[in-house]
Amino acid sequence: MPPLHGANLRILLAGAAVAHLSSSPVARASPCAPPAPLRLRAFASHSASEPPPPPPSSPSPSPSRVLASAGAACDCEQGAKPAICTADELHYAPVPGTDWRIALWRYRPPPEAPKRNHPLMLLSGVATNAVGFDLSPGASFARHMSMQGFDTWIVEVRGAGLSTRGSELAAASTKSDLSPNSGVDEILTKKVNVVPPAKDMSTNELQSVEVPVLTDKNMVETNTSEEPQLVTKLTNALARLSATFSGYVNDSRLRNIADSFFDRVTELHPDDSLTSSIEEVADKILGLMEFPQTSAIYDQISQLSQRLVKILGEGQQNVSPRLFGWQERLSATIEDLQKQLELIISYDWDFDHYLEEDVPAAIDYIKQQSVTKDGKLLAIGHSMGGILLYAMISKCAFEGADLELAAIVTLASSVDYTTSNSSLKLLVPLADPAEMLRVPAIPLGTLLSTTYPISSRAPYILSLLRSQISAKDMMDPELLSKLILNNFCTVPAKVLLQLTTAFRDGGLRNRTGTFFFKEHLRKIKVPVLALAGDEDLICPPEAVYETVKLIPQHLVTYKVFGKPEGPHYAHYDLVGGRKALHEVYPCIIEFLSQHDEVSS
Repeated sequence: MPPLHGANLRILLAGAAVAHLSSSPVARASPCAPPAPLRLRAFASHSASEPPPPPPSSPSPSPSRVLASAGAACDCEQGAKPAICTADELHYAPVPGTDWRIALWRYRPPPEAPKRNHPLMLLSGVATNAVGFDLSPGASFARHMSMQGFDTWIVEVRGAGLSTRGSELAAASTKSDLSPNSGVDEILTKKVNVVPPAKDMSTNELQSVEVPVLTDKNMVETNTSEEPQLVTKLTNALARLSATFSGYVNDSRLRNIADSFFDRVTELHPDDSLTSSIEEVADKILGLMEFPQTSAIYDQISQLSQRLVKILGEGQQNVSPRLFGWQERLSATIEDLQKQLELIISYDWDFDHYLEEDVPAAIDYIKQQSVTKDGKLLAIGHSMGGILLYAMISKCAFEGADLELAAIVTLASSVDYTTSNSSLKLLVPLADPAEMLRVPAIPLGTLLSTTYPISSRAPYILSLLRSQISAKDMMDPELLSKLILNNFCTVPAKVLLQLTTAFRDGGLRNRTGTFFFKEHLRKIKVPVLALAGDEDLICPPEAVYETVKLIPQHLVTYKVFGKPEGPHYAHYDLVGGRKALHEVYPCIIEFLSQHDEVSS
């Protein structure tokens, strides 16, 4: 395997994203399938108390998550925890307005532990699950905090770890009964044929939508094509593309995806004279995608699809020697488009969804289960988890809202990386919005688990991963491998795109780019402990301080761990480094204890 250079990184990620959905789980998605392998079970759905309620209907989930959830279904009914969950209890908190149920790992304090007034919430980094906070009995941050008397909860946001969509178990149980195109047909039935007329927002009255009627002397009214299955497949894919992206992305991004698809279609025929005919059909289809999806629009897309297949068929017959297999190549091209749509539907969320929906749902649930006199929690966030906490207190300060946190601890976190030499800056040039939408989700867990064992030593690029995570001699090699192979998940490109704003002037902002979180930290009223590692390449101390300096001095405590002669602390070492137990944990416990009093 040759070394991976930066220029090839995006190609690798794109291939991994497609591979993430390339294998069909139909044959294996039995509701009572055997337990999944360890790294798949990290994404399974189980409950330690009561099973989830019957799932509502929703867009199709990722097949890999369908497989994992299917394998968990029997255990879920029996109320068992999966082996990957080493907490005392596993809970699920519904996210209002969605079909997501986020997983919460609970660690109860032993009877002899000190009595505390507030439960403790832990938030992990981007594309990670709860495993990083509970790596082993001897390296468990969560367990250690519970032994200190804190009722400790690890939150797994949507798409991470054991969190699950309501539709996944139902999808897994019916997947084997579906034809290859039935999922597409079902979505089209919902999204194309039942779209209501638009409303005039000023009068709240229904408006009629003028549907364009395209005429073409080469178009036929009924499906008499020699390739009816291809026509149906192409029609469904294009209609689904249009319905999926209606109100989801702007026209330029939609055109990028569609143009890429039609470019590949054009390459299927060897006769350049047909290019203009294909482009003409493609332009008409793109024009139809700008309108609300109705049965009339669907019919016209069907006619244009038939015309496109006819052009390709005639083009192959008119060349010598005659080419064969174009139908299979067109079918494969359509399937690639369907896989991309599947990813986008399954991973359609950003950082603001975590901030505005998942974390508040987790807080509400924890407060119900672990009652406090003042209704507040203590919270610790590592990496993106700390960024979420900064964003939360900033937003509350701006709105003048009552904060539900008594104190927070951030580990290797910042909302402004512009002045630092963070290694993540190398990825910012790759984060072009239109390009990243072509790879709508990055299966980081799959990528690392399949490549790390064979590419974790020089000269391969993943040999650099160790220094990004842990400093030299700070982690046992087996624990580091366990962390890399089990702690990472698939992350939507939209999450990464929003996080990259932390590397631009003004720092992290909301999805619309209108709210800059750093601007309101000076108005916060909650105590903050901000910790950094001296050899953290991802979030260097200068990045942490860039946020710390904005907080009122009487509310913030800032500390950098690591000494010139060693030991040194990299990004994860503040949580799971071998010295953290004796150096970092006492600092955190002392701070939390000072702010654990119940407010009057």
